[in-house]
Amino acid sequence: MCKWLIPILFLAGCSKGPDSPAKVTDDASPVYDAAFWKTWGDGFAELTSYDLTYPRYGAPRKGTAVSIFVAETFANSLRVKSDPAVRDKKDEFSVMKLNLVEDFQTGIYGYNLMLQSFVALESVNGRPAGVMTKVAWSSQEWCGNLFKEALLDKDVLRAVSHSYFDGEGDQSLSEATPAPALMSEDALMLWARGMAWPVLKAGETREVPALFALQAARFKKGPVQWGKVVLSRSSSGDVYRAKLSDGRERVYEVEQMAPFRVLKYSTSEGVEGVLVASERMKYWDLNKPEGAKALEKLKLGVRAARTM
Repeated sequence: MCKWLIPILFLAGCSKGPDSPAKVTDDASPVYDAAFWKTWGDGFAELTSYDLTYPRYGAPRKGTAVSIFVAETFANSLRVKSDPAVRDKKDEFSVMKLNLVEDFQTGIYGYNLMLQSFVALESVNGRPAGVMTKVAWSSQEWCGNLFKEALLDKDVLRAVSHSYFDGEGDQSLSEATPAPALMSEDALMLWARGMAWPVLKAGETREVPALFALQAARFKKGPVQWGKVVLSRSSSGDVYRAKLSDGRERVYEVEQMAPFRVLKYSTSEGVEGVLVASERMKYWDLNKPEGAKALEKLKLGVRAARTM
């Protein structure tokens, strides 16, 4: 039986953000200043490969994960990457995107999981800079597909879910959110790099409202689930912990110097990703056959013929 029993990111080039710091409405919001845009406004994406361990069906599975961090311009009305040729500038705002792809094998068949999390880099829709504006998660494997998406509007969350599995099927909801500033479990990797609200000083702890990961939702009242999360940063400043009110925990070990890449991520359920290699590139331009050589920079290879 393939139904998920445990809880637990491609695209075109990117637009440069504003030259001045974005407006913030909360003193714990990140400041996206000139130093930030010197790194993330250059039109490149950061790709990082990880050795992955993922428990599934009672056994730890070995696999590969890839994270992609890139700044983009969003169209607010549709909550998608803006096409500058057709989009009104008044409809645009800047986001930081995380794509996290996790692949592993379970016996005869494999799993491909993809998370997309978008954090607004300016105050928008009545929420402070650094709060998630959109998240999507999907699973593809031989049993069937699942897809979930959530959008944060002013005071409201809109969510949809589509699933192959009985009892889940097609669902949608719109409901009030607990606060303008909140944490999404699916944005924790962005938070650990100082890209998302709330920014913690070394040694600081803070409890905030939390939207649990889309994969963790139990469909008790729809495709999302609310709770709280205790966020903490170690006294050394390089370890970030998130203890969720349902008992789960996530840990991120990051570099002590910019750009604060995640060196290792782990969960209380046994998921673990350990950094292998990292490179900045315009990977959307590397889609020709010869572009596959760029995988070597990430210490990855193309799947051989007749492999899954």
